[in-house]
Amino acid sequence: MITDYLKTLPLYLIPKQLLTVLIGLLANVKSPLIKNWFIKNWIALYQVNMQDALEEDPRQYTCFNDFFIRHLKPEKRPLAQASVTCPIDGLISQMGPIKKGQLIQAKGKYYSVSELLACKPEMSERFSNGLFTTLYLAPKDYHRIHMPIDATLRSMIYVPGTLFPVQPATARVIPKLFGRNERLVIFFDTELGLMSMVLVGATIVGAINTVWHGDIKRCKNKTHFNYEHQTIKLNQGDEMGHFKLGSTVVLLFANNELKWLEELNAGRAVQFGEALIV
Repeated sequence: MITDYLKTLPLYLIPKQLLTVLIGLLANVKSPLIKNWFIKNWIALYQVNMQDALEEDPRQYTCFNDFFIRHLKPEKRPLAQASVTCPIDGLISQMGPIKKGQLIQAKGKYYSVSELLACKPEMSERFSNGLFTTLYLAPKDYHRIHMPIDATLRSMIYVPGTLFPVQPATARVIPKLFGRNERLVIFFDTELGLMSMVLVGATIVGAINTVWHGDIKRCKNKTHFNYEHQTIKLNQGDEMGHFKLGSTVVLLFANNELKWLEELNAGRAVQFGEALIV
């Protein structure tokens, strides 16, 4: 734990917003010399599995961002026959029931549904005894996000915030991390009841994107998007968005009768398409 604090302390001091902007500019550079060097070294550093990628040759990507949001070969991620499937490739950071409106962030650290969702109390209260899982996408992972269940888009809130890294070490140390960082809170209606997917920003995450809106523009004010007068339906397994550089997805269900599969637990690696709830 002391090591986590020592690693995290400098993060309070570095200019996270400026660093994120600069990395974002570099990630869009199309010069073959620069982007090929960047991609080659990223693959070597993080041991990225390019055999799963639809385009296996790193030199064919026009810039680093295109490499980072690379598509996978469909056969590499078959969709399980399950009520709820995993929306991403990554790691289960935490999962379990929401107890009296509190979610566990790490051992001994909690934060509230209302802080995370930043919505009207009557909406956040519906999740106060529901179910959640926090899914961390590491630098080596596939960074497109998919629908865990058939759903109809209801509304969306962009919440400005800080840009702390969201790896397990910072989650163990920084209080209320996911309620402090920039994030996109999305609400869906499903056959299992109300669902929310929270896409959390972090240091060097160039953009959060959804298929119905595109890249979310960063601003200083909370922004609401209402889709109740439109009909935007997405099927289980459909792509719903992506991160340009890594981050975290928090998946919440208001239905308190649901249970995650027993073999799932914090620290377990997961892949898009595998079963979470049968």
